[in-house]
Amino acid sequence: MHDDAHAHGPAQRSERGRYADFVDELFRLRLIDREKRDFLRQGLRLAEAAPAQPIVPPASLHCRVSEAGLKRAADARLTESLGQGRHRLRCGPETVHWGYLWGAAEPVLRVNAGDTVTIDTVSHEGILADQGDPESFFARFGIAKEAVLADLVGVYTKVQHSGIGPHVVSGPIAVAGAEPGDVLAVHVIEAEPRVPYGVNSMRLNRGGLPDEFTLNRSIVIPFDLDRRVAKFSERIEVPLAPFFGIMATGPARSLGRVSSGPPGAFGGNIDLKDLTAGSILYLPVHVPEALFMVGDGHAAQGDGEVDLTAIETSLTGTFRFELIKGKPLAWPRAETPTHWITLGLHENLEEAMKLALRECIKFLHEEKGLTRVDAYALASIAVDFEVTQVVDGVKGIHAMIPKGIFKD
Repeated sequence: MHDDAHAHGPAQRSERGRYADFVDELFRLRLIDREKRDFLRQGLRLAEAAPAQPIVPPASLHCRVSEAGLKRAADARLTESLGQGRHRLRCGPETVHWGYLWGAAEPVLRVNAGDTVTIDTVSHEGILADQGDPESFFARFGIAKEAVLADLVGVYTKVQHSGIGPHVVSGPIAVAGAEPGDVLAVHVIEAEPRVPYGVNSMRLNRGGLPDEFTLNRSIVIPFDLDRRVAKFSERIEVPLAPFFGIMATGPARSLGRVSSGPPGAFGGNIDLKDLTAGSILYLPVHVPEALFMVGDGHAAQGDGEVDLTAIETSLTGTFRFELIKGKPLAWPRAETPTHWITLGLHENLEEAMKLALRECIKFLHEEKGLTRVDAYALASIAVDFEVTQVVDGVKGIHAMIPKGIFKD
């Protein structure tokens, strides 16, 4: 039997009430006393009477970018224009810094939006304090002196390790016209190993199980570049899937020099293994000309990077820079041929999960037109939330949104 008394109409959206009424309700429920009620009422009256404040652009918008780094890199013949918007940036003491990211670093190359840059990087593994000089370190694993990169030796010899992070970072590259509030879309065209080997290291009090693996240990893993595998052992071969653990724009200048270890709103040491050739990383711009930096090459990595490192190696990457105006991002996002990716970065893994989920819902709402509640449901039904890494102080969760579920 149908009973109209129990028929359900469309859900009604609640209306936001007045804050003054809310304050009165708190007083009625005896959750605040009369004095507190009057104090809050007065504050509300003052807030309503105050004129709207204009949004003040960041002070760094008007900072000048030093040209000195451009000259040093050019004089050392480490930069080259190849014509038709193509550039080359080689690795050397004049084009890298060690251990930090900095929004006031002097750029070593300036390009236009739409340009393509091929960049050499070197890995930090093999030159850290517990490893010694690179030629001696790699010799212990049977790597001949001639197989050690000359620019790695040059960095070890001439570049001060002046940050608290371990990574050697190439750049920065200034992108003309980029301003705080823009987004730099970094198209990863190619990422290739420069040497036929890589390093995995675990270190005391680090990694996912610091209380169980209390040792410093480095191993060198050879590659078969023809077959595109890393030979972990006689029985185990890992497919090569090169990517850069660090891609960053300059952090806000108010942060000063930031350790290269923890990732942040500027990108940095995200260690997202899906950022292989064919992917795009969308980075918020916080300083004039963006100041793109790259490093921490990996030949292969599992999600989590649980023992502290992946297969760390020196890579050459080719990137195309696209500038997106008028659509600011709070956090980096990424895209592959098959997925959109949102990121959650936080010291607490549960909070990182919440951030990744909120960013996923925001993407589905703003970019795909779903209501927030439908986006929440779809995130549960079709989106995979995966652990990016747990070893960099700031941990990562990434949401894998499959493109194939959308018909448009």
